[in-house]
Amino acid sequence: MSFKIQQGLFKLDIVDRHAILGVPIDADSKQIRQRYLKVAYRLHPDTCKAESETQKKLANQILSKLVNPAYENLSKDHSRTEHLLILAQTGKTLVPESTKTTLTSEPAKQLLQAVVNIDQVYKKLLQPLASEQYTSIDQILKKIAQISELNLVYLTLKQGQIERAKTSIPPSAKLTTETAFKKPATPEKETSISPVANYIRRAQEALNKNNPAQVIIEMRDAIKQEPNNSTCHGLMGLAYLRQNQLTMAKVHITKAWQANPQDPTARQAKQELDKLVPPDNQTKTSSEPGKSGFLGGLFGGKKK
Repeated sequence: MSFKIQQGLFKLDIVDRHAILGVPIDADSKQIRQRYLKVAYRLHPDTCKAESETQKKLANQILSKLVNPAYENLSKDHSRTEHLLILAQTGKTLVPESTKTTLTSEPAKQLLQAVVNIDQVYKKLLQPLASEQYTSIDQILKKIAQISELNLVYLTLKQGQIERAKTSIPPSAKLTTETAFKKPATPEKETSISPVANYIRRAQEALNKNNPAQVIIEMRDAIKQEPNNSTCHGLMGLAYLRQNQLTMAKVHITKAWQANPQDPTARQAKQELDKLVPPDNQTKTSSEPGKSGFLGGLFGGKKK
């Protein structure tokens, strides 16, 4: 049995795992686990209180096909981070189209009207939806769709908020900040080696041996240390291209290109991506290097 949901992020061919579990987008691993245990208890064949066998079978299908895979992804730090990266890139594409978005649920419409305290309004609207989400087996998919639509609006508003904040910073303030944190020049021989240099070396060797899985392992650890390293994101993108995971490849190659379009690895990755997906068909993203990403602005203030 397959479940078709045509609202919110699902409409963009993104599996909204947060909506399936009914947790906010910035939920940490503890919140995700607590919510999963409650949902699984309601749906599991041994504890499900559905009135009919048909409903019990449906509940079990939802548990195995939607809830368990969602938890499997969000419970692991690396896969949750990658999913948030996809949401971040999606948020960037939603802002220009925000006035054209067609909404069907009242909570999403209410959130769209919010001008201040977006985070608080979002969570306030999410709470009753999540509370009712798994009380009626027949209404579960409808509630997931409504939560996903709420998530779509939230991502759009947050990204718009971040973009406005960027443009409101005066040039003089930017200059002062850059100057204040600029390190004094040091002789070339005293320049320290990047802490991710060994990760990059091993990843390049693995890529040459056609072992993209090992590249991804190396680069996940490296990106934790240097989140904006263009070479790391470029190698990660190349590895995902080798595995035909175009969505994740686009995310990392875009970040590599934004961080440093002159980086040879970033250039190589972009060239390979452009061969598979013409630039006109790729998600539109800013090509300006050095800007902080939506992910940092949206989730940076919260612990994972």
